[in-house]
Amino acid sequence: MSETSATTSATTSATRRRTTKKAAQKSVQKSEQTSVQKSVQQPAREANRRVLQRQIMPIDRDFDVFALYVDAEDATLDADKYEIGGTKAAKDLNNAAIRQATSTGRGIAPDQIESRTALRVRSGERLSFGTYFNAFPASYWRRWTVVSAVRLTIDVSGRGATVIVYRSLANGRSQRVDSAGTGAEAKGTFTFELPLDTFVDGGWYWYNVVAGDDDAVVESAEWSAEVPDDRLEHGTADIAITTMNRPDFCAKLLTQMGSDELLRPYLDTVMVMEQGTKKVVDSEFFDAAKGSLGDKLRIIEQGNLGGSGGYARGQLESLRKGTATYALMMDDDVVCEPEGIIRAITFGDLARRPTIVGGHMFSLYNKSELHSFGEIVQPWRFWWMTPLDGFSRWDLSARNIRSARWLHKRVDVDFNGWFMCLIPRAVIAEIGLSLPLFIKWDDAEYGLRAKAAGFPTVTFPGAAVWHVPWTDKNDALDWQAYFHVRNRLVSALLHSTYPRGGRVIRENLNHTVSHLVAMQYSTVEIRNQAMEDVLAGPEGLHAMLPTRLAEVNAFRKQFTDAQLEPDREAFPEVRRKKPPKKGRDVVEVPSKWAQRKTAALEPVRHFLTKERPLSREYPEVEIRAVDAKWYRIASYDSAVVSMNDGTSAALYRRDAKKYRELAARTAALHARLTKEWPRLAEQYRAALHDVTSPETWEQTFRPWTEGTDADPGRTS
Repeated sequence: MSETSATTSATTSATRRRTTKKAAQKSVQKSEQTSVQKSVQQPAREANRRVLQRQIMPIDRDFDVFALYVDAEDATLDADKYEIGGTKAAKDLNNAAIRQATSTGRGIAPDQIESRTALRVRSGERLSFGTYFNAFPASYWRRWTVVSAVRLTIDVSGRGATVIVYRSLANGRSQRVDSAGTGAEAKGTFTFELPLDTFVDGGWYWYNVVAGDDDAVVESAEWSAEVPDDRLEHGTADIAITTMNRPDFCAKLLTQMGSDELLRPYLDTVMVMEQGTKKVVDSEFFDAAKGSLGDKLRIIEQGNLGGSGGYARGQLESLRKGTATYALMMDDDVVCEPEGIIRAITFGDLARRPTIVGGHMFSLYNKSELHSFGEIVQPWRFWWMTPLDGFSRWDLSARNIRSARWLHKRVDVDFNGWFMCLIPRAVIAEIGLSLPLFIKWDDAEYGLRAKAAGFPTVTFPGAAVWHVPWTDKNDALDWQAYFHVRNRLVSALLHSTYPRGGRVIRENLNHTVSHLVAMQYSTVEIRNQAMEDVLAGPEGLHAMLPTRLAEVNAFRKQFTDAQLEPDREAFPEVRRKKPPKKGRDVVEVPSKWAQRKTAALEPVRHFLTKERPLSREYPEVEIRAVDAKWYRIASYDSAVVSMNDGTSAALYRRDAKKYRELAARTAALHARLTKEWPRLAEQYRAALHDVTSPETWEQTFRPWTEGTDADPGRTS
């Protein structure tokens, strides 16, 4: 709906105050729908009121992130899916249209950012604060917190400036709530009282500012609420950062947090779990980090126990110390928005019950691209995913929040990734620490465990970090494949509500066979090792934590598909006896029918036929990472395949004997897992409390804590 739409104050009961001299001379008018008060002085802040969110601008005026803070584009809402229809063609067309960019390239200039909280709107222009960091996620506050109404207070200077407040429905449609203007005055302070009772399924509040004859400066804006007396004081967080050979990145992150004066009171201790050989204390940026954080910084050195071992150490130290309200899990290779940490803590403070509060992840390479608006574990497949009515990898500079209908629905999640995740100390005390999974699924399992114990997870809009996207990595093929399989199965044994895990065993078999026909024998080997370790039971999880990575890496290097070469000249040139049929290249996407045909025939071909002789010496094809799908690789007997990160390639070579051996072992392991699932599920669930207890983790950490004082690892 446009800015000229009718005011819907009958449903919002909005209250507005304009504090100018002219306003003091006017009469006060009241009605049942809207009460407008005007006075000379801005009303003093009530003692029982807390700021929930403040208007912010990018810290370093980074042009790539402007769209996340302020929006110069119009709103072009996509079609309602129920109006489009339910046929496959209609849905496919609508999904493609939803992804289309609506951006015209209109934006703001860096010099319009006056300060961390102030923005200049040039004369005659309109800017919207209906953005990721400045819109107010009303439905989340309505669902999860004790807040029932909010107050928006905006300071604007500039004659003729107008502030227009909007709200949205869960279906994305916007409604104009109220407006106010400075008129002939040079400055105005506007206050809008806004209820939350109509946001049960979704919706945001936001405001637009239109400059008049003068430039308008939006000097500040705050969203605040009345809260109970016992919720007035803010909590504090221990920041738990696990780092592994990223000293500069980690040091810069520490400096960023320590340099924000508003954030500092919210920090109890910033703990860095140092697990690498390149130490953060040796970074050229560490002195600045140490200087900004002072005695709040603590470096804890231990062996490489992976992400779960690092985060578990942070959880344990926070629990034993007992001075912080929360422990915040954060990756070492992120750029954070400090205001997001404050918002997460504030939301946690005002939640109805102890609640895990997660932030979103934006791409570090394309900074306006949102990885996912929330994630669930699909129960039948037992696989993490964006809900089916949402989208991943969404670029907010191409299509803004006001134009994307799906972004107005509240997304309820099962877990939040530990790139940024705030966990109340009360939750840790109740359900224990992370599982010793090294990497992968530790955060998802923890969210499911917390949910089962009555502690929800909320992925909270307005709290985010920028992180290297997982989609640019190759973790389904390298050493991480072992942890993907083992940890998914362990998590399913603990939490799946379906007999034998629903689809998880069959899907795992399908994935393994696809790697097998793609000649990725190293991946199949470590996937089978993962299954064997699951079948061995939960008792060995802690014992193998320090050693399993090295063992997996050493084992897989015997296979050519795991021997990466940075130089293409390390491989022979492509040569084969028969040219490709009709000259077809390997870039076309095959139809679903063609993929199913490949899935049916290629496993049989690999099992029954011998390798083509020429493929023993020469690769038959060279395949780029973007095209390296299993159904494409499967028809060849050898191939040079590049990796997703663009740094190397590997030679895949078919081995019929190895294929038959691995196929038999794969079938046997999956049959055994199917048979033993009920017993294993009972065994893992019975052991969960002990495996995740602080006492058990203390034994795992003992090699790095013995002989230290009561305050190990604190920097001088």
